[in-house]
Amino acid sequence: MEARDAVAGALVSSDGEEQTAKRDAAPKKDKPQTKSKMEQIFGFKKEDLASWHSLVTLLNRPTDPASLGIFRCLFGLLMAIDVTQERGLSHLDYKYLDGAPVCRFPLFNFLKPLPLDWMYFVYVVMFLGALGIMLGCFYRLSCLMFISTYWYVFFLDKTAWNNHSYLYGLIGFQLTLMDGNRYWSIDGLRRPSIRNTHVPLWNYTVLRTQIFIVYFIAGIKKLDADWVEGYSMSYLAHHWLFDPFKLILPVELVSLLVVHGGGLILDLTAGYLLFFDATRPYAFFFVSYFHCMNSQLFSIGMFSYTMLATSPIFCYPDWPRRFFSRFPAFLRVVLPLTSPDPQPSPSCVYNEIQSTGAKHQETPPVARASKLRLKHKLGAIFTIIYVLEQFFLPYSHFITQGYNNWTNGLYGYSWDMMVHSRSHQHVKITYKDGKTGEIGYLNPGVFTQSRRWKDHGDMLKQYATCLSQFLPRYNITDPEIYFDIWVSINERFQQRIFDPRVDIVRADWSPFQPNPWLMPLLVDLSPWRAKFQEIEGSLDNQTEIVFIADFPGLHLENFVSEDLGNTSIHVLQGNVNIEIVEERKNHTLQPGEQIKVPAGAYHKVYTVSEGPSCYMYIYVNTTEAALQENFTKLFELQERIRNGTETEPLPPELQPLLAADDQEGAEVNATDPIVRLFLKRQRRMKEVKKRREAGVLERLERFAVKKYYTIRRGFLMTAIAMRNLAVGLPPVEQLTREVAFANMKEPQAEANQDERLKDEVGHGEL
Repeated sequence: MEARDAVAGALVSSDGEEQTAKRDAAPKKDKPQTKSKMEQIFGFKKEDLASWHSLVTLLNRPTDPASLGIFRCLFGLLMAIDVTQERGLSHLDYKYLDGAPVCRFPLFNFLKPLPLDWMYFVYVVMFLGALGIMLGCFYRLSCLMFISTYWYVFFLDKTAWNNHSYLYGLIGFQLTLMDGNRYWSIDGLRRPSIRNTHVPLWNYTVLRTQIFIVYFIAGIKKLDADWVEGYSMSYLAHHWLFDPFKLILPVELVSLLVVHGGGLILDLTAGYLLFFDATRPYAFFFVSYFHCMNSQLFSIGMFSYTMLATSPIFCYPDWPRRFFSRFPAFLRVVLPLTSPDPQPSPSCVYNEIQSTGAKHQETPPVARASKLRLKHKLGAIFTIIYVLEQFFLPYSHFITQGYNNWTNGLYGYSWDMMVHSRSHQHVKITYKDGKTGEIGYLNPGVFTQSRRWKDHGDMLKQYATCLSQFLPRYNITDPEIYFDIWVSINERFQQRIFDPRVDIVRADWSPFQPNPWLMPLLVDLSPWRAKFQEIEGSLDNQTEIVFIADFPGLHLENFVSEDLGNTSIHVLQGNVNIEIVEERKNHTLQPGEQIKVPAGAYHKVYTVSEGPSCYMYIYVNTTEAALQENFTKLFELQERIRNGTETEPLPPELQPLLAADDQEGAEVNATDPIVRLFLKRQRRMKEVKKRREAGVLERLERFAVKKYYTIRRGFLMTAIAMRNLAVGLPPVEQLTREVAFANMKEPQAEANQDERLKDEVGHGEL
């Protein structure tokens, strides 16, 4: 196989275009043309970069369209599925219900959702665009239909942003400018002149560079100290997918070496390994394994499958011809073309052979590029600008400083995937009536369907503004709104992220200025994380612990539930003053001292030292501990009943333990609440075990049924909306019946089972 053509910046083409264009460019010599080492490795000579003319010629070199056509088809298919899944077609009415008092978080405040039926129309256009891309049918129009609606929905809700959703929009934009319909497309059947024609090399250059950036920049971002030290995703090591590694390594090393170390190395090297012929098979194995694991670890929709679909882009562009040529001849009617010779295309620059000497001389002919057109130059300009912009954008946060918080920028375009994990211990929203001075509290998350506003100053500002518009409906005039949000990032102390003394409604915020009410991340306290692990390791399973850090001049007001007995505060650093509200007593504590705080009462912890204070709550959930003890006794009794060693007659309240074995899987009527909860727990554990031990076919069936009802609802609700737009709303009774039919779930037994599972989620013992 010939040495491969490469892209400026990093990526490859193939010998496919050389084979198909050799009649135009190859010297008519008996001796084979020798190639430099650079050309053998990268597919181009340094002379190709020596001038603007030669660079444009390189980027518009004729290339086989086969690989691009297959990727176009796969991407369109995955995006059509994505519309019904992660884009939210199946639950669109919950998100954009007309008239619902909902706070939204668009990128630009002037963006508003359309009425619900028209939002369904937007999704229909997006879906048809994705189908058109897949089929290569009215290709440019389909791409425009897809990206216009996709980016509208994307910009409409920042809370749904993530890196892969951003990537889908980028690829859709790229395909709009590319000749993706030159191979295996309906357009090719309609227009034979474009069927199986060359595409310019820059089509592959842009795609390959984009995927290279996704991997490489993600690896660069993982050089963050938190990732390298294993604090970002430590919980992943407990997943069953890592059980094989835990056979030879303790879970701590699995987290450090496999989860964090392996993720770092793969992201840094994947783009390079995919580049070279010798390393590409290994890259395919590791990248495929990585994305298959991610599809099980995270709810990331079509991302894993999209990245799998991008891997063949790095192969020689004629790989589909060689692959499908191995299929039986009778199947080739419906399979992509296997003909080795693409047609010439005006989108490409072809070499013309010119002689440099007299006929009797042995000087070989020289290949010179044909005249460059404007479209060739524009393609090269777009490639260079786009690649530079994509390398710059992940580091552009010094421009959009208002979006910076503890992490830089809006999450979703920086490729800092999974680098930061957060946990929220305490969220309090306080309002103050501007006229009466009355103070009250709001349920965190009221009037919104998202939780991401808690970590982003720009969203918090939008949320506060929205609340100030809704609260006057409840006789709260000119409200002031204050947020007290406690967050731990990458297993650090729980600390405030925003200043709780600032009225966010009237607070200043600019996209280009640092957020003045953002509290700094106490990175100087990061070394305490190693101590946290020692402290947690010394506690028993029933004892819980929370680590708190606070700023001078601020205080934490806390209420200890009556379930939490033996709650104490231990000071680790700084000085604090603890006020027991009901007792009206104050206690000053220094590092190493502790105090027990009463359950069922409020207390306040003031930081009185010059620097930040650090302390920890240690407590036992006495109610849960007692419940666990009762569960243990009931389990032992149940075992004695089963093996026949229980000789004492059972009291009436324990009789359901006997019926539980006789009516396995059925609801057992129990009057005692502890026995009832114990039996529900037993059923749940059996159901979880059954699901985990299910065979492949059963798992596939369960998956298919779930997806069927999800997609079914999306399409039925879309049909209702299209009918409403076409002929108007029907009577309310008819509309109610139609929506109820669309909401039909799985068979009742399965639905009841899922409801039982849902009811019991969250019990600590499970």
